[in-house]
Amino acid sequence: MDLTNKLCVVTGANSGIGKETARAFAKQQAYVIMVCRNEKRAKEAKHEIIAKTNHTGVEIMLADLALQHDVRELANKITQKYEKVDLLVNNAGLIPDDREETIDGIEKTLAVNHLAPFLLTNLLGDHLKKATEARVVNVSSEVHRLGAKSFDLDNLQLRNDYSPMKAYGISKLCNIMFTHELSKRWADSTVTTNSLHPGVVRTQLAEEASWFMKLFYFIGKPFMRSPKSGAKTSIYLSTSDEVADTSGKYFRNRKEIPPADIAYDDALTNELWERSAELTGLS
Repeated sequence: MDLTNKLCVVTGANSGIGKETARAFAKQQAYVIMVCRNEKRAKEAKHEIIAKTNHTGVEIMLADLALQHDVRELANKITQKYEKVDLLVNNAGLIPDDREETIDGIEKTLAVNHLAPFLLTNLLGDHLKKATEARVVNVSSEVHRLGAKSFDLDNLQLRNDYSPMKAYGISKLCNIMFTHELSKRWADSTVTTNSLHPGVVRTQLAEEASWFMKLFYFIGKPFMRSPKSGAKTSIYLSTSDEVADTSGKYFRNRKEIPPADIAYDDALTNELWERSAELTGLS
C-alpha cells in the first residue's frame, strides 16, 4: 500500500516498536501522528525520525492513554483537524508493578492495553471508514496464552487473584478478541484489522514493572529482538498488499498463526465488546 500523504496514527510512538513503526511510515512519505505521553521523549523521537527520513510530515499529539478523558481529547483533535484516518496502529502498552486503578476506576493494565485502543478505534471509526483502504493494527503478545488460562469476564480487572503478568496476559488476549470482533462488526466497511505478536523485544515495556520484571528484561536483553526487528510485523500488516483482504487474524513473524482458542469465540468476543463499551461509556 502506497502511504504517500496518508494519515497514520501510532500510539506509544516515542520509543521501541512504536518509534520504529512511525519511522517506517515517515520513510514512505506518510503523514504520521505520534501519540505519546512524555513530551520530552516525543520531541527527541520526532527529531530523530525527521533526521533519518528527511521527511517533516510528523506530528506529536500528547495523551495519557490510562485516562479516558485524554483518549477522547486525542480522538477529538484528530477528527477535528483531519478528514480521514488511513491507518491506526494501537501499539502502546505497559506492565505495571502492583494493581493500580486509574481515575476512571479501571485497573491500569486493562485501561492502557485494551480499553484505550478499544475506545480510540471506535471514536476514530467514522474517519477510518472514510478512507479508501484503512487498516487497524493491534499489537498483542504470545503472553495472551497465559491470559487465556485465567480469562473471566466477571473478573477482567483482577480484583481477585491479581498478578502483573496475569493482568498483562489478559489485556493482550483482549487485543486479539477485540480484533476478531471488530472485523465482524465492520465487515461491510473499507477497514481491515489484524493483531500480532512482535516477539520479545528490547523496549521500555517494563518501565513501570517490578524490580523482578526489570531484572528479567535486563538479563534477557542480549537474547531479545531489536525494536526494528520487532516492528516488522506491525509494518507488514500496515502496508503489505498480501494482507489487503485479510481481517480479524493474528500474526507472528509476518505469518498468520492460530491464537488461543478462546480468542475467536464469537459469544465471548461479543460479550467482551459489550463490557468494554460499558467501561468506556460507549454503550
